[in-house]
Amino acid sequence: MNSMKIAIAGASGRMGRMLIEAVHNADDATLAGALDVAGTSGIGTDAAAFLGKPAGVPIESDLAKGLANAEFLIDFTRPEGTLTHLEYCAAHGIKMIIGTTGFDEAGKAAIAAAAQKTAIVFAPNMSVGVNVTMKLLEMAAKSFSHGYDIEIIEAHHRHKVDAPSGTAIKMGEVIADALGRDLKDVAVYAREGVTGERDPSSIGFATIRGGDIVGDHTVLFAGIGERIEITHKSASRVTYAHGSLRAARFLQDRKTGLYDMQDVLGLR
Repeated sequence: MNSMKIAIAGASGRMGRMLIEAVHNADDATLAGALDVAGTSGIGTDAAAFLGKPAGVPIESDLAKGLANAEFLIDFTRPEGTLTHLEYCAAHGIKMIIGTTGFDEAGKAAIAAAAQKTAIVFAPNMSVGVNVTMKLLEMAAKSFSHGYDIEIIEAHHRHKVDAPSGTAIKMGEVIADALGRDLKDVAVYAREGVTGERDPSSIGFATIRGGDIVGDHTVLFAGIGERIEITHKSASRVTYAHGSLRAARFLQDRKTGLYDMQDVLGLR
């Protein structure tokens, strides 16, 4: 099988560097491009220089230059940047692995439309462990559909700009779907003052931000006389990078279509 030619968006950032290192260490992948925002200090430098093993791939702000040799783009940036990349990739048949979070409904619709022109894996969390956890939550929600209050608690580093996390929201969607509910109707994102008794159909969210927490997620099913907690904790972003490469492998034989990590892992 030919080596996958992969470009990385946000190449100067922490996640970008983790992705570059994962591509560098993979036997079946080659770093074919690197993107970052114009004005970023890394523009023009070798994307793999930080590894002490230059790849001969400069970090570019121009999409045509940065993606000229790429078959795949892995993007963990911001919604506005990802949507710009999406338009270019759809027009040029470049497959995308999107781990960016914080999209509004219009952004999600744009991704779905682009998937008619190129193949995309779109997931708020690329970790294999997190996505197995999603399957466990679906199973648990069906068993705890009556008499259990559901709360989702997530913690991330101080630099994360969206809340709740995309992973927490996805967990809520998985649980709500399993219960035949719409998360938009039952989600409670904040509590303060006299709130009244808890609506038993609601799904609550609590957000913690601090330090260098990579990502912790706990779903609490609280019943009378017992409570069940399903928790996933990330110690390193490397799990997201490895999951992204697994997603790229999944897309190799696909030309179009919108997929998520449940598809990649065969958990449907």
